[in-house]
Amino acid sequence: MAHRIYANELETLHDCVETCNYCLESCLEEHDVKMMVDCIRLDRECAAICSFLAEAMTRDSAFVPELARACAVVCKACAQECEKHKHEHCQECARVCFECASMCDRLAA
Repeated sequence: MAHRIYANELETLHDCVETCNYCLESCLEEHDVKMMVDCIRLDRECAAICSFLAEAMTRDSAFVPELARACAVVCKACAQECEKHKHEHCQECARVCFECASMCDRLAA
């Protein structure tokens, strides 16, 4: 039943996972991959914590607020790193991560 309660939030988390994974893969194809290392690492961390939060939500975990707080921190860090890069995939990832961080902040409140 929790999946129905959190339907919009789960969609936001899923979008963030997909966007971070796409950004990560796209960063690996960039000419100067070394310049993208922090972005790649944060994309990976963000996708992982968003996935974990989504799983916890579907289990109706009592720790959703705490996990959402941590997820917001990681999403914001990823968004801030992606914002530094001019690539379209990074800019889109920054937008989606900020959106997800905002949703996580609301869940944590």
